[in-house]
Amino acid sequence: MASSKGVTISLFSGAGGLDLGAEQAGFDVRAAVERDRDAALTMEKNFPKLASPVIQKDILDTPTSDILRAAGLRKGQRPDLLVGGPPCTPFSKSGFWLEWKRSGLDPDASLLQAYTRVLSESRPRAFVLENVYALTYNNRASRPALERLLREIDEAGYDFNLKVLNAADYGVAQARPRLFILGAPKGKPTPVHPEPTHGGKWERRSTGNVERPHVTAGEALDGLVTDSEREEVVGGQYGKLLPDIPPGSNYLHYTAQRGHPEPLFEWRSRYWSFLLKLDPNKPSPTIQAQPGPNVGPFHWDNRRLRVAEAKRLFSFPDEFELVGSRSSVQAQLGNSVPPLLAEKVIAEVKKSLN
Repeated sequence: MASSKGVTISLFSGAGGLDLGAEQAGFDVRAAVERDRDAALTMEKNFPKLASPVIQKDILDTPTSDILRAAGLRKGQRPDLLVGGPPCTPFSKSGFWLEWKRSGLDPDASLLQAYTRVLSESRPRAFVLENVYALTYNNRASRPALERLLREIDEAGYDFNLKVLNAADYGVAQARPRLFILGAPKGKPTPVHPEPTHGGKWERRSTGNVERPHVTAGEALDGLVTDSEREEVVGGQYGKLLPDIPPGSNYLHYTAQRGHPEPLFEWRSRYWSFLLKLDPNKPSPTIQAQPGPNVGPFHWDNRRLRVAEAKRLFSFPDEFELVGSRSSVQAQLGNSVPPLLAEKVIAEVKKSLN
């Protein structure tokens, strides 16, 4: 049965950050495609309006007709909204040290084409495509991929706007820049991106609406009562170094350039998030899906973030349930779109439809 709120189809759903934003903006997510079992179960647990169980298949092997049928759409009907964030492995900033990724040889790049295939065949009234902002970089991997993606969107019959948005500029307590491409069929009003509601310093410059400060990690976690987790202890060779690092700093605290009497590291010899600690007076830095054993951000109490804390820093509701092991939950959160950012983006898309 079609939804009176507007039928939404979700691709590469993950934990459902985009989907939760869509529902908060007034749409109903009716079908989802997600091959990871834990993420699919997370979707089913938190999205009761799904018309069918999540399609747990590789999207490359999933016909568009199956997705439309799962949404309860009959032949000739089309969804109101298509959302999705194809996996960003080939274009993520943290992966550019791998030559085969810089050369554009990652097979996951074809998942962008899976999105445009469903776009072309399902003909939604509007779409939202989210990805890492490194897709906009002018290098051998990103530039051809972005040009091909935009060409295929055009060939599918859609006009679009694209822009990199920082989640912190929209009230999320995390500095998380993401690329959003919004579109509608040619001849219809093209959605525009929302104006920032918050602002402040990010990467040595001011962004957003500086008249309303960014929400800080301390504000987001204020009043949250959590139980300790077995996985929160930071051990190994470098875990003992964490207590002396000031909030907001990282391994550079232990360099000669920062005046440490017994420097342990060379200047800029590690990735920036190595031994990175949250500052309660700033938004959290980007939280990764698969951080290494010494990769932060860590809590200012010298431990890993607990699940409930990470959910707050992503703007997921406290009652949102994530299925799977601790590492699976970390991956689901780290790959997700902050729901508050998604809601504000999709609310603008809804305006164009109206």
